Amino acid sequence: MFDVLGPRQWWPGETPFEVVIGAILTQNTNWSNVEKAIKNLKIAGKLTPKGIYELDITELAQLIRSSGFFNVKAKRVKSFVGWLYSKYDGNLSKMFAQDLQTLRSDLLAIKGIGPETADSILLYAGNMPTFVVDAYTYRIFSRHSLIPEESTYDEIKSFFEENLPKDIKLFNEYHALLVNIGKMYCKPKKVCEQCPLKDFL
Repeated sequence: MFDVLGPRQWWPGETPFEVVIGAILTQNTNWSNVEKAIKNLKIAGKLTPKGIYELDITELAQLIRSSGFFNVKAKRVKSFVGWLYSKYDGNLSKMFAQDLQTLRSDLLAIKGIGPETADSILLYAGNMPTFVVDAYTYRIFSRHSLIPEESTYDEIKSFFEENLPKDIKLFNEYHALLVNIGKMYCKPKKVCEQCPLKDFL
């Protein structure tokens, strides 16, 4: 995948907090819609923990409208930032100083943050060695019979983490490459002939 696609340089974001917000907003939408929402927050000068903490939820919902399900996502963003303030005084550095497993459990306890979002926050914003699993990962690996079709998120995550060195850069690049293979080739309607993984079928 790397030979064909090259480095993906994912996740795009100028600050760890931008990456966190992007991870929450990208649920059930495509990245171009999230980019518009991020841009709106930047223009409004609100893309900081303090900015969002002080922002009225209705105004926040309007700023992130392009991301879809904006009222729900505004609540999720507010829930995360409220938790960040209650536990870490709004300081992401303090948050990421926590050990990985404890922090992952805490993130999963926040309403609206599931395993994929939590792991994206930890890996891409926190530079912590946790593998991110998404629908593309499941589709590619189940189609190649590398995992059973009934595999759960945690089972797939363990499959990667038990067979790869705990290398943050590797986890980052591997997941980003899988996302691109999924978008370009391993679609619901397969495009196998051009796929760089075709020889492994």
